[in-house]
Amino acid sequence: MDFKRILDLLPYQAARYPQKIALASKHNGQWQSYSTEDCLKIIDQLSTGFLQLNLQAGDAVGIMTTVGSPAWNLVDLALQQIGVIVVPLHAAVREAELRFILKEATIKYCFAANQELHDLLSSVRKNTPELQQIYTFEKCPEVPHWKQLIIDPDPTQLKIIQERKAAIKEEDLATIIYTSGTTGQPKGVMLSHKNIVSNIKSTMSLLPINYEKKTISFLPMSHIFERMAVYVYCAAGVSIYYARGVDTILEDIQEVRPHYFTSVPRLLERMYDSILEQASSQGFLKRRILTWAIGLGERFNRRQKMKITYQMQLLLARILVFRHWRNALGGKVEGVIVGAAALQPKLGQLFSAAGIDIREGYGLTETSPAISFNRFEPGGVHFGTVGIPVPGVELKIDQPNKNQEGEICVRGPNVMMGYYRQPELTAQVIDEEGWFHTGDIGKIVFKRFLQITDRKKDIFKTSSGKYVAPQKVENLLKSSRYFSQCMVIGFNRPYVTALIIPNFVHLERWCINNKVHWTSPQYMVHNTKVENFLESVVAQINDQLKKEARVRRIHLLHEEWSVPTGEYAQTLKLRRDFILEKFNKGIEEMYNSKDELISSKEQ
Repeated sequence: MDFKRILDLLPYQAARYPQKIALASKHNGQWQSYSTEDCLKIIDQLSTGFLQLNLQAGDAVGIMTTVGSPAWNLVDLALQQIGVIVVPLHAAVREAELRFILKEATIKYCFAANQELHDLLSSVRKNTPELQQIYTFEKCPEVPHWKQLIIDPDPTQLKIIQERKAAIKEEDLATIIYTSGTTGQPKGVMLSHKNIVSNIKSTMSLLPINYEKKTISFLPMSHIFERMAVYVYCAAGVSIYYARGVDTILEDIQEVRPHYFTSVPRLLERMYDSILEQASSQGFLKRRILTWAIGLGERFNRRQKMKITYQMQLLLARILVFRHWRNALGGKVEGVIVGAAALQPKLGQLFSAAGIDIREGYGLTETSPAISFNRFEPGGVHFGTVGIPVPGVELKIDQPNKNQEGEICVRGPNVMMGYYRQPELTAQVIDEEGWFHTGDIGKIVFKRFLQITDRKKDIFKTSSGKYVAPQKVENLLKSSRYFSQCMVIGFNRPYVTALIIPNFVHLERWCINNKVHWTSPQYMVHNTKVENFLESVVAQINDQLKKEARVRRIHLLHEEWSVPTGEYAQTLKLRRDFILEKFNKGIEEMYNSKDELISSKEQ
């Protein structure tokens, strides 16, 4: 048996390796699971409930949650098998965007995770008469619960479900995923069954997973990255456990003891910071051992033959330090797949040295999403790159410059059908030959590995006429342990500046070691000694940059940027226009300041 549509995934699993635990989540302190057989039965029951709501093929239904759940999967597949279009909604979406999506997609029903998200949907419902009802996954007072739609089908209803199911073609639209982008109205990315299934098959062939493995999911299912990963797990027969939320990730991981999971770099950065924060409270000897082990791990390179002395030191570091990291992740973790944002190479090296293989990939919602991926097999990984193109996806660097950098273009069965109701916008990104223009700038290194260097639309020109690629500068800044988040500025300005949120864990340690009185982040960003020190860090980084790209002034901020606070889009890209407006006062102060400009360490 093969699968050609998303709705075929669980029947495929049932035929090849039926699972006692296909899906699981935690309720009232206990893990509740669904077998493959349970899932198939409930999916038909839910489809029966949807038929009673008079949902027709081509209608749209929304799902809004912060994390995934078995209910998410079951509702998703039950809708798809009767031809209904699933529209996932980001939990952190702004009200105006939510109203736009509900209207444009003509969403008739919605599923919300809890009372809070139900209330958000209800607040815009009066302006979106197409939305008839909102159901919740959690039981809430006086709110319809999703399980009310679980109805045993009679023979007639079962026949209708089978007929609807048989009528669905692999080229048919399966889902519309709205990507907020960084400016303007959200764009509805239309993905067919074929788009997503082609990516499932390509990716599944690269992952060392099977029906004996477990995974845990904690990223939003409204992102195609996590949703496609879950589909891959279903196809491979992997048992999927859902974390309760961001605050319980480590606790849930320790209970589930997964072999693989997907993540974003920010989680690994926080884990790293947490390790260092705990170490700071330890005695002198333990701190020295940890510092030694981290330094050793950051030099890890699986592609180079390791000297016997390094191998012996690494073995000792794994015994003394790294085994505790593995235990914190359940003790069985074999690999972590990272996407959505750039991973600092040193973190990939460090965790891999600890026996936790980190593999970074690259993709977009428009490409279902995987374009390239660092492999788990020997020779298949280069930290600092996003890997090798996945099977079936063509990739080219369009109009490369003298450094062989150009826009990344891809072609293949994973490329979207187009933007919903926006044919002109679709034509701007998919050319006549079928190449999708990603808007990302990159180059091929080490013969076959893709390296992202910037976003085409983010590159700016200073008032002196010099072009600057901000992401390259930002990634260098974030490679310092003292910088957590940043954005580079310079369009039509005389020189480059940066907004920076320091890494306060490392900064506090520096303050203690240098006898600088520590209070709290909001005061420390105005401390003259701290400012001078962080400027010296920038000066060191400037040595690695061309003259026109060097950061000449910085403005320190104390609050972390996030999706809910507006600095990041749902796809975890910086909303640069929003940040420029929000922090305009601090930006103008940098350019009006009479203080000496930061140059470089050598100068």
